[in-house]
Amino acid sequence: MSTPPITLTNQAALLEGNEWKAISIAESLFLISLISMFLPVKVYPVIFVITSYFFYRETPQLTFSKWFIALAVFSTYAVLSYLLNYPGEPLALTNIIKLVINFFFLFFAINWLGSRDNESLISKLDSVLLAILALSLVQLLIYHQAYDFKLITGSDSSGQASSLYRDSLYYWGLDDKNMFGARIALIGFSFICIPVVLKNRLSIWRIVFVFLIGFLSLSRTPIVALLLGIFFLIWISVEKKWKIGLLVLVAIALPFILQKVIRVDSLTSSNDGMGIRLVYWKAFFQHFDAISPLGNGFLSAPGFLGSYADFYRGEPHIHNTFLTTYLELGIVGFFSFLAFLVWFIKECWQKTVNSKLWIALFIPILSIMMILYSGYDNDVVMYLCLIYLIGSLREISFQNIKLSL
Repeated sequence: MSTPPITLTNQAALLEGNEWKAISIAESLFLISLISMFLPVKVYPVIFVITSYFFYRETPQLTFSKWFIALAVFSTYAVLSYLLNYPGEPLALTNIIKLVINFFFLFFAINWLGSRDNESLISKLDSVLLAILALSLVQLLIYHQAYDFKLITGSDSSGQASSLYRDSLYYWGLDDKNMFGARIALIGFSFICIPVVLKNRLSIWRIVFVFLIGFLSLSRTPIVALLLGIFFLIWISVEKKWKIGLLVLVAIALPFILQKVIRVDSLTSSNDGMGIRLVYWKAFFQHFDAISPLGNGFLSAPGFLGSYADFYRGEPHIHNTFLTTYLELGIVGFFSFLAFLVWFIKECWQKTVNSKLWIALFIPILSIMMILYSGYDNDVVMYLCLIYLIGSLREISFQNIKLSL
């Protein structure tokens, strides 16, 4: 008797008549996965694993795209680097597990999203994102209230802004200013883009609402990412005659943005986040010969910065996804991660002819990756899922997009 062929086809019908229940479970778990990232108890890895299983069960056929192959190379090399250069710290084990879980979640999520009609899901997502942002606003107001609202109009330095975040008051989001701010930017921009694809509307109140939350976070990261993404969205949505007015508005707002948001006066200060980044980046390029072509090892950035940076504040990375990847994983890690991004973007482009929308959706994540993140952060993975869901819903023409309250 011949052995039957092994196939990766997994019909939802295998759930013995509970197809609608399975779909409901998968959609619910996708939304719960998003919410779990904001909980103070780090349960999201377990939820990601469970959700990935239901994605797999509901996906008719798994597709091993080029981006997944590149991601598999990156992940495998990272695991080998971890095993060969084990630093003896629990954090290293936690992060390598997080890397593997996050990338499996991304693979199964994209296969699942790409095999179904997502209009119902994106409507539910809209409500969940609103709830997440509202709770983030409440969390920030609690921080500001404990600080007697002294920083409600902005801070003078990055160090002062970080003092707003107190562990005893943390119940939602993240207790790190930059990471929480970046998460607000990515979730907020997704929230802004949903009515663009659902209703051909660019909502002013959503833009103001998200920008307000980003501003209250006192992190420049979300503001810069949001400004770039929102400006591009508005620019491609309005008629030519309104673009001059948009430029005038930007010129008027620029002094406030530079002073209160970018904090340009303290940009190169040693106690400023951007100043610290410049010191770390300088150390990377000045001591490039101290980096092995094979990488210095998984989570080796702290040791490198401690040895070569003018000063080191204890961060786990160089504040640049690509520099951190090369430092830790060398040529193999750098180019496999870069290939993953390029091929993932290419697949998005091929999914729907929404080139302008895809550009807008990728602006925030790419800009944040230049100043933050390790390549395997769950924020990056979840945002890639969200923009794939939003951008692939249907083809749109920005000539038909209208501004609305």
